[in-house]
Parts: sequence; structure tokens; C-alpha cells
Amino acid sequence: MSRKQGSDKKGKPTGRGGRSSAKKSYARGNAPIKPKSKPASNSNPDEIRLNKYIANSGICSRRDADMNIAMGLVTVNGKVVTEMGYKVKLEDEVRFDGSRINPEKKAYVLLNKPKGFATTTSNAKGMTVMDLVANATSSRVKPIGRLGRNSTGLLLFTNDETVVKKFTNSKNGVPRLFQIDLDKNLKFEDLKKIQEGLKIDGKLVAVEEVSYIEGQSKNLVGLKIKNTGNTIIRTIFDHLGYDIIKIDCVAIAHLTKKDLPRGHWKLLSEQEVNLLKML
Repeated sequence: MSRKQGSDKKGKPTGRGGRSSAKKSYARGNAPIKPKSKPASNSNPDEIRLNKYIANSGICSRRDADMNIAMGLVTVNGKVVTEMGYKVKLEDEVRFDGSRINPEKKAYVLLNKPKGFATTTSNAKGMTVMDLVANATSSRVKPIGRLGRNSTGLLLFTNDETVVKKFTNSKNGVPRLFQIDLDKNLKFEDLKKIQEGLKIDGKLVAVEEVSYIEGQSKNLVGLKIKNTGNTIIRTIFDHLGYDIIKIDCVAIAHLTKKDLPRGHWKLLSEQEVNLLKML
């Protein structure tokens, strides 16, 4: 006796023995499971976790960084951050126990600046010294101190805050030697006044050294200062009634222009960096 197939209430065939149902089956069976699409990530590639930022700077491990963050030892743009997983941008000012830190590799670039380039990081000033060192390093270095657009000579760039502090320290500083070309010979009595220190607008303006340049006319003067800018040089000679034709920075501490043509840069050697840090 033949086995009858079952049927639903509408009389349509069902069961294993008959043909496939007219209705489409939604049973998954052994069909491969399609992976669920991942939600779009909201992460910003320009941001980095604060603990990683600190670890990359060489201060400590990520785990220790979390502990230091929780203890309130870390500030971001002047505010204490204790939140775990907090994210920062590379341009943010991050300080650990009061000292600014940087997650990038330390870089030290020495430029022999030509005329016509402003000492600034702003793009609104036309040609700047940043254009000259653009290919020197991938680290975001900045110039220490200033040289006027028409001034020439050595300019140091770095992202090492420890070295920057050496230059900007009001008590110590780092000596820079300038060659000054004046519109006329510098009188000996004026040379002595500069050596002894001048009072200008009620303030004492002092330099480290000043002298004539051996074998040159007396309108060429060597002047050593520890200030990060060269405004003080113009202040001195304006006060004494001289016009400056040219200012050229010929040395920064032990760093000189030897084998460094105008407009060129070089990366400091390990020995040069170590000597700089020992100042």
C-alpha cells in the first residue's frame, strides 16, 4: 500500500517524499554564515592613547603610565587627566610630573640660514626656515630662538624639550657667537661700554663677550650672547648710534658652520648632541 503524503490545509504537498514546496525555504541548513559587517570605526588616526603617548616618550611602560595617570601626575594642555583610555593628539602639550614629553624620536638639525627666510613655524609669513629643513627629519622639530629674516647663520632645530630649556634658561642659557657688520668703525670707548654693560631704558644690557675681529676693519665686531633672539644686538647698536648692515651667527656653543654651506642643514652627531646636553 502506498504511503500518502501529508498536506497542509490548502492542499499543497509537504513532507520529505514530495517535491520541494512552492514557498521559498528560509531554513539555513548547512549554508555558510556570512560574517556580520563591522560597524564603522570612530577612531581618529591623529589621536593616540595617553598611556601609549607616555610609553613612546620613553618615560615608562604603558602599565606604569596608567598608574601615573591615575595618580594625577599627567596633564594635557594644562589640565590634569586621570581618565583611563584618554586620547590625545600629537600637537597637544602633554606633561609628566611637570616636564613636557614628546612621543616622537628626538631629532637635532643644524641649519646655516640664508637671507630672506623668516624664523617661524607659521605658513602666513612667506618663505620660512621650516621650508629649508622640511626633508631633514620626520619628527616635528622647531627652531630654538630667532634670526631675523635678513640675518644669516646657524639655527638649531629640535623636539627635545630638555635642550630647548637649556637655551631658554634665563640664568645659564647657551652661548651664540655673532659677527656684526656695522655701517662704520666701532669706537673703542663704545666697545668698552658694551663690555661693561649698558643701561638702556633703565635695564642693564649685558653680553658675554665683544671684540674686534682680528685682521679685519673695526666695523666688523664679534659678539657673544646667551639670549635666544638677536633683538638685543640691534638694541645695543641702535643705542650707541650705529646701523647694522649684517648679522651672522657663526657658532652655537661648540657647533660651527664648518662644512655647512649657506642654505644647507645637517643632523647632529651623537657626540655633538651629548656635548650640547652637558652644557
